[in-house]
Amino acid sequence: MKLVKTLKVGVASLITALALNSTAYAQTTLEEVIASGKLRIGGVTDAAPTFKKDRRSGEWEGIFIDIAESLANDLGVELEVVTTTWGNSVLDLQADKIDMMFGLNPTEARKKVINFSSPVFNNAFTLVARKNAQFETWEDYNKPEIRIAVDAGSAHDATVTRLLPNATILRFDNVSEASIALQSGKADAQCFVMMLSLPIVKKNPQLGTVIAPSPVAYTTSHAGFQKRGDTSLEDYVNAWLAKNSESGFIGEAVIRNMSLVGVTPADFPSNLKL
Repeated sequence: MKLVKTLKVGVASLITALALNSTAYAQTTLEEVIASGKLRIGGVTDAAPTFKKDRRSGEWEGIFIDIAESLANDLGVELEVVTTTWGNSVLDLQADKIDMMFGLNPTEARKKVINFSSPVFNNAFTLVARKNAQFETWEDYNKPEIRIAVDAGSAHDATVTRLLPNATILRFDNVSEASIALQSGKADAQCFVMMLSLPIVKKNPQLGTVIAPSPVAYTTSHAGFQKRGDTSLEDYVNAWLAKNSESGFIGEAVIRNMSLVGVTPADFPSNLKL
């Protein structure tokens, strides 16, 4: 009987020791990426200029691809792009299919299940304005006689409602309906984020001119991560983003890849900060 008890105590001690040893040598999220030799990010097939996959070659390009490739290079690992969708990307993070996902905004619902980086880049709120409404400041547009078209319930709607309380805001079910109102002359301007307004006007110059009213209002683009106790990967990425934003690399990646949707550097309003 004493022998059995002794064996039980011995086994229990061994299990405890192994558990403690495992905890002591548990890898951080950053160490896991480095040890695996690859950084796995999600990629959305047809989301130029942020993501674009060539259907024939399988090659990826886009703003977030350039940024992720540089990040992976600095980590000393290869970049692996896993095809996903905007709707499935959070689930793919939770299922450990990817390490991070660029292009996610930190909504309250998402923050409960995944972590977020600091801003990757600024996406300015702009107005596509007809000739009669090409002004320099938000206050210039803040008048009852100025009609602003927006897609109802969107970030565009929220921004215009906040910045232009005195303007006449025309709300439509979607972006396309708002654009039809602008094109037909029922609206003087339409609010878009920069990533939408620049390619839309490039394709249809008659729609109006892209204006970034002062002071420029921005939304931000972030990266999402698996929600784990350790944040070493997020911490590294945040420091990397700060360094590469200050150096101008992030802004250059944005401007360079806007060519995927036909936009050139000359098309950007001069007062935008990326």
